[in-house]
Amino acid sequence: MTFDKKLIWTITDGSQGMRNQVNGLAQQFSKNISEIKTALFFPWSILQPGFLPFNQFIFKNKFRLNDLPFMVISCGRKSVYASLYLKSVFKKKITTIHIQNPKINPNKFDFVIAPNHDRFVGKNVINSTGALHHLTKEKILNNKDNFYLDSKKNIISIIIGGPNNHYHFSNYETDKIISFLKDIISKNKNFSYFIVPSRRTTDNIINKIKNSLGDKAFIWEKKGINPYLYCLKNSKFFIVTSDSTSMISECAFTGKPVYIYDLPFKRKSVRFENFHNEFEKLGITRKISYNLSTWNYKSLNEAKRIASILRIRILNKENI
Repeated sequence: MTFDKKLIWTITDGSQGMRNQVNGLAQQFSKNISEIKTALFFPWSILQPGFLPFNQFIFKNKFRLNDLPFMVISCGRKSVYASLYLKSVFKKKITTIHIQNPKINPNKFDFVIAPNHDRFVGKNVINSTGALHHLTKEKILNNKDNFYLDSKKNIISIIIGGPNNHYHFSNYETDKIISFLKDIISKNKNFSYFIVPSRRTTDNIINKIKNSLGDKAFIWEKKGINPYLYCLKNSKFFIVTSDSTSMISECAFTGKPVYIYDLPFKRKSVRFENFHNEFEKLGITRKISYNLSTWNYKSLNEAKRIASILRIRILNKENI
């Protein structure tokens, strides 16, 4: 059986991080991918799956049930309902795959893909190292170089997150990052510096860094072309704030050194601690240092690895 023309539905709540994960896995199987953004009516929108019965009327979106998919790949709490509903309709005609811990019995799906740091296991659970993503070597290498820093200098990319449920990113922490950046730039003058904010980086953080560093670093202000792929392609090192498993996992795809700038926890997160410990033990990341050094590790391509496992298990009709 070949998969490359099979119809795959990817289902999320529309958040970019989840879209990257489902589409990253789907593109390993087929180019025939249909993205679906799902939304739920109250009270399903606020409750974990399993508390209430479900049917087609709990969804704000409608599903094209006449267009039978081969596979449904979902990610996130809100898409759990969609996967369960579609399985109840199509039965064994479809294969359902859920990414992330669904917080219900994994046997409700054909397969669950959960990161090692979730410590979630089961007969039909396949564990990943870090987060899945949509990056491929072709996407990075074929990216046009629309940014031209000093060609005689290697590039250090500083990838910055923002406030979330687990990490502080206050004005005080922003000032500490600025102080660190000034120090590392002064101690490593043979590099060009590219600062890339994420979707969670506030305008206040961007403006403070820009006003403090001036022309010592190029700062993308979320206007025009996103330089993220350029940085993945051309950087010698990455410095990434500790608040995003996705950004760190994507940098690990390049096989280049990844330094972690630790932000303080709002409250202790075992999941984040597990993630950072795992990546350090694998030799992917190191705590930030002013004395930058290179090292090698096997680049992560978890979407490809997991797709190869799934392909075999689907063909063998395991768990289906």
